[in-house]
Amino acid sequence: MAQDVAALLGGVAGVAGVTGAATLGIAAARRPRPYLPAGHAVVDARYGDPLPEVLRRGLAGLTVPVRPGPNGELFLGAGDPKPGRTLRRLVLSPLFARARARGGRLCRDQRAPFRLVVEVAGPTRDAVALLRAYRMLDQQLKDHAPLLSRCLDGQIEPGAVTVSVTGIVDVRQLLAGETDRYAFADGSFDDIGNPAAPPELVPMLSESWTRRFGWDGCEVMPAEERHHLHGLVAAAHEDDRTVRICGVPGATRTARRAIWQELLAAGVDVIADADLSGLARQLRRHPVRQDAPPPLTRSAQPA
Repeated sequence: MAQDVAALLGGVAGVAGVTGAATLGIAAARRPRPYLPAGHAVVDARYGDPLPEVLRRGLAGLTVPVRPGPNGELFLGAGDPKPGRTLRRLVLSPLFARARARGGRLCRDQRAPFRLVVEVAGPTRDAVALLRAYRMLDQQLKDHAPLLSRCLDGQIEPGAVTVSVTGIVDVRQLLAGETDRYAFADGSFDDIGNPAAPPELVPMLSESWTRRFGWDGCEVMPAEERHHLHGLVAAAHEDDRTVRICGVPGATRTARRAIWQELLAAGVDVIADADLSGLARQLRRHPVRQDAPPPLTRSAQPA
């Protein structure tokens, strides 16, 4: 009898232990992920609704391809427009609704703007059509003006979200002519020191890794390439720009991690990658120390 009672109590304790472990697991799953200022997601057609995955992992930016479609909308992806898959519905509206619900921030520990890069893609490269696409975007952004980074008379005022535009012919000339705007042009290392592309117009320089470097992460990085990387990043920072690197080779995750580590060591501000889980894990294990940016003061204004 005593053995039966002991066995019963042991079984109850075991169930309690399993239940407790399950409860801890649920609590851990619900624990908010840290905001990762250096993490940036690159998404493609595999992601039907990309934003929830990006925010869940704590990544602080998203590059999304769009193309103009009917009714003044921008549709996600470079292919034919699909009903309901608009930038407004799947990205802008939920992104800004989240910021408003959290007092002007996307998460409690957000200290730097979320970087949204809108890449106008598709086969149509007609300048008039592309500029019309920017006008569509500009109107939609103004609906959320209090939460956006803004350039007013050449001065940048940070907000919860900073929007950069790429893929539009002559977008720089268009943006430069606006004294009050809510979008910025995306640049490259070629813009360092370029008076026609000042930091208030082109605050972020985006480069594909393979455009400048041949190292694939499989062996030790050549000293010459490491020196070149550090020099470019330092020159960009001296020119008051942030640096975003994308297009890291994907032979293996180990090789990709090696390149990520070199990027972080060089002071690269933003790493953009399609491997969302791997990038987030890398940045959580190796957090980036960054100077505290200006407070997101504008985002506290009513929408």
